[in-house]
Amino acid sequence: MKTPAKLRKSAPIILVFIILVGLILTLNQYFGILENADFGGVKLVENFFTILFSVTIIATIVLVILENGRPTKTIAWILILILVPLIGFLLYLYFGRNYRKNKIFSRKGLSDLSRIEELSQNQIKELGNESLLENPYIKAKGGIMRLLLNNNKALLTENNRVAVLNNGTETFETILRDLKNANHHIHLEYYILEDDNIGHEIKRILIDRAKNGVKVRIIYDEVGSWGLSKRYLKELRKHGIEPYAFMPVRFPFFANKVNYRNHRKVIVIDGLIGFVGGINIADKYIHGDPDLGFWRDTHLKLEGDAVHSLQAVFMTDWYFVSNQVISVDKCFPEHHVTSKKLVQIATCGPDSDWASIMQAYFMAITTAKNYIYISTPYFMPNGSILTALKTAALSGVKVVILLPGKTDFFLYTWTTNSYLEELLEAGIEVYIYKKGFTHSKLVMVDGLFSSVGTANMDVRSFDQNFEVNALIYDKEIAHELEVAFNEDLKNSQRVSWRQVKRKSVPIRIRESVARVFTPLL
Repeated sequence: MKTPAKLRKSAPIILVFIILVGLILTLNQYFGILENADFGGVKLVENFFTILFSVTIIATIVLVILENGRPTKTIAWILILILVPLIGFLLYLYFGRNYRKNKIFSRKGLSDLSRIEELSQNQIKELGNESLLENPYIKAKGGIMRLLLNNNKALLTENNRVAVLNNGTETFETILRDLKNANHHIHLEYYILEDDNIGHEIKRILIDRAKNGVKVRIIYDEVGSWGLSKRYLKELRKHGIEPYAFMPVRFPFFANKVNYRNHRKVIVIDGLIGFVGGINIADKYIHGDPDLGFWRDTHLKLEGDAVHSLQAVFMTDWYFVSNQVISVDKCFPEHHVTSKKLVQIATCGPDSDWASIMQAYFMAITTAKNYIYISTPYFMPNGSILTALKTAALSGVKVVILLPGKTDFFLYTWTTNSYLEELLEAGIEVYIYKKGFTHSKLVMVDGLFSSVGTANMDVRSFDQNFEVNALIYDKEIAHELEVAFNEDLKNSQRVSWRQVKRKSVPIRIRESVARVFTPLL
């Protein structure tokens, strides 16, 4: 149901009023500043404000409960609202509401894109083609394919070529070379776009291509690319390039946007070449981070049918940010790739009905027969994924998880460390990367199924961010990723039971407290 226009217009005024009232009530509750206040001769009674304060907090708690969210998340919000009422109210307003349920990110305006509709129909036909599942190894993962068709309409594509790119240097060398050869269009969509050395090199190539008649469209996340200068964007626009910010964060609609970010990293060139993975456009992905050291990451170059799926992702996101429908002419060209690599491009975010990538992870874990390898920079799973991992390990499946020694935010490190004891208790092998910071988002199962993309193994990626992953059903690609994973393990230290047990009490307390806030991160 749509919000009435008058209510939408009055929302900023209501929001400001609620914040001011909450501020006054909170200050009165803690400092009693209104106890002896007198406005126009009218004595304000402290008890009245105490009652009003209590009613405000109770009403907000009721709203949290009515969200019908996960119990752990609900309890976390109630604790915050009780302990810090005003701050808790503002945090809930900005970060707590479930926009997937409210469908405010609906993209139904794209229903007239006949090509995308045709792709959706082809998904059903392709998955119904049992010849794709004749191989018993492929058939074993058929459930994941069907799941993604039903919860995400993720086209199962067959004719693809996949190249694994194992670091920033290799990735950007490939990207720059292919950008220079663009003839018709370049579509970029990134969480982080910085105007540093690599950012300026890409800008120079984009401008050169635009001068030669190539249509260039860019989507950058407003929060992730916070430091992107106006001068950088102005220079792009000057040469006919169209950069759009994803959900600009502006008061008073700050609360509607700041917590739901576009974490996708996508490039589509001429509808023939696509890139997806964990690497943003920033120098640290090449030269490392001053605090974290060498930056280990994984990206993919795709050619073939899967590029059309990436194109559809960009086109829907472009409509979302610009309200413009891109003509499908030359966006889905015929290609000559005959290599047989089965790939599904899966997305998730507040615009979808289901947490599709999380569900794919869950099914891959619960259907594993031999082993599960996971590399993730942030490990803050929901209850379902955590239970699935422990159950798999206890049932005899080898589970190995690779984590960084420290992250770019201390609270993430503390929260991740809070899970170590129960992971080890279930027989899961945990390794800490020592060469630098591992940012790869990888899941590999039974030497066949692989997932490479932007989604971390955490609640934010599952429920709040806009993410995109390439899910690959191929032995060769799985083997290549596993070789790189095992090389990373050589640069890592296995977490021992002794290490976990000898943690000091203060460390255990801070990790436990950080974990309480996991649903809010």
